[in-house]
Amino acid sequence: MPTDDLVSLDLIRDLVGFDTTSRNSNLELIGYIRDYLGRLGIESTLVFDDTGQKASLYATIGPKDRGGILLSGHTDTVPVDGQDWTSDPFTLTRRGDHLYGRGTADMKSFVAIALAFAPDFAKADLTTPIHYAFSYDEEVGCVGVRPLIAHLNTLPVQPRMAIIGEPTEMQIICAHKGKLAMRCRVEGLSCHSSLAPKGVNAVEYAADVVSYLRSMARRIATEGPFDEGFDIPHTTVHTGVIRGGTALNIVPKECTFDFEFRYLPQQDPAALLAEVQRYAHEVLEPEMKAAAPGAGFSWQQLSATPGLDVAPEEEVVTLAKAIAGQNGQSKVAFATEASLFQKSGGIPAVVCGPGNIAQAHKPDEYIALSEVAKGEAFMRRLLATVTA
Repeated sequence: MPTDDLVSLDLIRDLVGFDTTSRNSNLELIGYIRDYLGRLGIESTLVFDDTGQKASLYATIGPKDRGGILLSGHTDTVPVDGQDWTSDPFTLTRRGDHLYGRGTADMKSFVAIALAFAPDFAKADLTTPIHYAFSYDEEVGCVGVRPLIAHLNTLPVQPRMAIIGEPTEMQIICAHKGKLAMRCRVEGLSCHSSLAPKGVNAVEYAADVVSYLRSMARRIATEGPFDEGFDIPHTTVHTGVIRGGTALNIVPKECTFDFEFRYLPQQDPAALLAEVQRYAHEVLEPEMKAAAPGAGFSWQQLSATPGLDVAPEEEVVTLAKAIAGQNGQSKVAFATEASLFQKSGGIPAVVCGPGNIAQAHKPDEYIALSEVAKGEAFMRRLLATVTA
């Protein structure tokens, strides 16, 4: 369709204007959506976090006595700190055929497109209800969707299926990798660096474990298992942050590092974690404790999102393909809330949304107007499907 006829641009502009970086409250944006839906006679339920400063929103349009199609997205974004933007990241800027702003790709454009069709859904005689689910803190571990799913589990009627609008260029994604993010804390023994052998260098022992993680990554990349449906066809292991030491002439007492497994859906992340923990506790720790009984390793889970694997013949896949005008389905390496809807809520889910994940999280994040047009075309075909 011509991009001049797009109906969601004002909503995209408004949603981008809210700075919902994950460290911030999202209540202003959620209040905006609640009020927008309220003017259409659509009631919303808010599910708050423990602080009361963040909330997810759930709303149903159409009959409430049957399961419907859930359109789901997250309202938070990653930070812009330290990024070299050429325009205000929280002011939607059009340059040529692109819309620039934080969240345009990931994933406020999808949320805006879904909301832009709320008036049409509300006026139609829906045979199948449309549900909206908009969460918080997806970017820091799919935090907000978990209590939202717990709320859905209390309802007498749940959605029959879910479409998660992460940017896929409107391709149907039926599988994605899982993610297990961990923090390891290394406790050593401090002393003057001139007496280094009398201490236990926490940074060096941390480096030993990081090196072991790297060897795991190399082995898995060589030996598998493999799934050629993914662009990276094997599980990956990555260390992203390390902190330790105070001065060069002090043997460091403490060190922490953060690492992750992005694993194929059929792999067990607990087994991967257990392997590196065995190396730390059985190979390294006895040597450390010989010098300092209190030395050793401890572990903290930062986040865990399971993998998604929906069979191609499932109703949600065939319906989404029909609406999107697609013949096939794909797999992606990034994790989404789809797997939590599937595993925790018992709601089969696929991922399908406008934009390209390659534009997400970057300075000058953008979405092409052609992608917005494809998203709106999807909603029009969805409307025709649920009124047939």
